Amino acid sequence: MEFKDNIPIYLQIEQYLYRQIAMGELKAGEKIPSVRKLALQLTVNINTVQRALQQMNDRGILYTKRGEGNFVTEDTELLEDTKKSLINNELDEFIQNMAKLGISGDELVKVLQEYLKEENNG
Repeated sequence: MEFKDNIPIYLQIEQYLYRQIAMGELKAGEKIPSVRKLALQLTVNINTVQRALQQMNDRGILYTKRGEGNFVTEDTELLEDTKKSLINNELDEFIQNMAKLGISGDELVKVLQEYLKEENNG
């Protein structure tokens, strides 16, 4: 995973895990990799991973079973809300980038429709 300099690493780890959950890579009730394994996988400090997981525990996305590890919540409504939030964040960033290119909201709809039409025919 490549980290951006302008965003704290623990927040990027959270976003990475949220994406894994939203894409179904980590399912409701499933045990996530250990702190140590995540730290090795992402090449970051264990404390950084721990901070990200603590934030997610505080939000209820993860829960801890003493001696067993961290698990994805089984609250499907919370997981769906989290997925919607991710989608909205992606859309916000996309729209801001298009605005920087001078594409207005109305133009954006047309550009997207054309793009999707080409993708479906391609």
